[in-house]
Amino acid sequence: MIVCIAEKPSVARDIAQVLGATAKKDGYMEGNGYRVTWTFGHLCTLKEPHDYTPQWKGWDIYKLPMIPPRFGIKLIENQTYKKQFGIIESIFRDAEMIVNCGDAGQEGELIQRWVMQKAGAKCPVKRLWISSLTEEAIREGFRNLKDEADYQSLYEAGLARAIGDWLLGMNATRLYTLKYGMNRQVLSIGRVQTPTLALIVNRHLEIQNFVPQTYWELKTIYRETAFAATKGKFTTKEEGEQFLQSIVGNDFTVTDVTHKKGTEYAPRLFDLTSLQVECNRKFGYSAEDTLQTIQSLYEKKITTYPRVDTTYLSDDIYPKCGGILNGLTEYAHLLQPLRGKKLSKSKKVFDSSKVTDHHAIIPTGVQQQNLSDMERRVFDLVARRFIAVFYPDSKVSTTTILGKVADVEFKTSGKQILEQGWRAVFATDKGNQGDDEKEGEQEKTLPAFEKGESGPHKPELAEKHTQPPKPYTEATLLRAMETAGKLVEDEELRDALKENGIGRPSTRAAIIGTLFKREYIRKEKKNLHPTQTGIELISLIKEELLKSAQLTGIWEKKLREIEKKNYPAAQFLQELKDMVTEIVTTVRRDTENRRRQL
Repeated sequence: MIVCIAEKPSVARDIAQVLGATAKKDGYMEGNGYRVTWTFGHLCTLKEPHDYTPQWKGWDIYKLPMIPPRFGIKLIENQTYKKQFGIIESIFRDAEMIVNCGDAGQEGELIQRWVMQKAGAKCPVKRLWISSLTEEAIREGFRNLKDEADYQSLYEAGLARAIGDWLLGMNATRLYTLKYGMNRQVLSIGRVQTPTLALIVNRHLEIQNFVPQTYWELKTIYRETAFAATKGKFTTKEEGEQFLQSIVGNDFTVTDVTHKKGTEYAPRLFDLTSLQVECNRKFGYSAEDTLQTIQSLYEKKITTYPRVDTTYLSDDIYPKCGGILNGLTEYAHLLQPLRGKKLSKSKKVFDSSKVTDHHAIIPTGVQQQNLSDMERRVFDLVARRFIAVFYPDSKVSTTTILGKVADVEFKTSGKQILEQGWRAVFATDKGNQGDDEKEGEQEKTLPAFEKGESGPHKPELAEKHTQPPKPYTEATLLRAMETAGKLVEDEELRDALKENGIGRPSTRAAIIGTLFKREYIRKEKKNLHPTQTGIELISLIKEELLKSAQLTGIWEKKLREIEKKNYPAAQFLQELKDMVTEIVTTVRRDTENRRRQL
């Protein structure tokens, strides 16, 4: 008997149907030599402090740090979970082989392995590793089952992450609550949660402490087109007025006209973070809303595995793309220009070296049925991005006009779309043209100018003020988490910084949700603001290791290196234990009165 264990009942049903295990039993499906059972996500968790020793049940600053000699797992206290675990445990006893059918990612690996360990599974274990839940993908996955050992480093990285979060969260939360909380409130501290809160608090303080600087800009209107003086900003009004007076009464002369043709590529395919960013920017959806929606589309077999951090497809996906496009029948009008042509294969889309476990999020070609409005909107984003990468590049012309009045030089520029190319895919979907295009931005087109022409103009000296940074939205916060606080627009640079991002794509939504739940942050329209509690918590944490996005990013990179077998998990955990011990010692010795009325 082969036992398959999935992460959810719905996924287990899909697998059971493909395998021919159609007899419904209590907690599993059976048939054709298979039993297919399931968890409900996490059935097991790391033991709590008091499970190791009664001394850790009460909160005592002198019993810190809490570092168990060996970490253990236990069942989560839930009667439904306990019943299901009992069923799993019993059918494992009769298993000749177990197939781990958990979600194909770090968390899925950890969830299933903990259950198998807790149940004392003794037989050989294989791994089902698939990127979609279509019948074809499941059959292909079972034809190519992997050895459990192939994913040992993935499990070790997940385990190191869980233990690291336990060590820092349990110890730092008790430490700060006991030292500075004045018995009023638990001060929750987390390895990723706290530096994320610090990003929001620091931005809030930047805005609060911002002192606007006044400057003046000299502009003029010639032929209903605004030109700006190339001199730039004037720091004093007097200097600006000198320049203004020098041009009043003189004609504007066009001194140069240049046209530079260029190519703009289709927006990249989505990874989870870029999809969450786009959904927040376009629809105002929270990161958690988007994650749940794209997970639902995955489980409905309509899109591929969502918890990914690459925007590329592996080369072996290319032969399947024609069939996937054919399945997008609702987009027949957009597919018409691709008919009868060989699909383009750009290195900006297909690059196996940029894909590890999973490729970018794309449609599967399965027909969409009974979708909610939210699911339809999210699917539309994914589908249009996928179609667009097979369209021709967009051809543009950037025009720069230089002009002169007396001795003062002026400049303006605009862009003209020569060939729409991929832009045609988004013609009915304004605003969905890539993360790096600002919301509401319009292409500035210019009238035809000729070198040497001249005429009257309307100059103006405008008083301006420097602007403070903008508060984070969920979209910009996700980007900041992805790049450890460095806000970058360039996609290539962003890719390079992902290695040091804080949190994983699959966990960032939950981190933001935790900050809301703890009432450390609040939302006004789309903007995120820290509460007074959040501000005061960050103010009393002096240890940079706990609140620095850059330092946390270094730990995240080490976790990724564990997954790649380039860094030993034991060394990572020892470094964390040493760090926790150092923080406990430092805070316990602190004589500064950091207490706040939290």
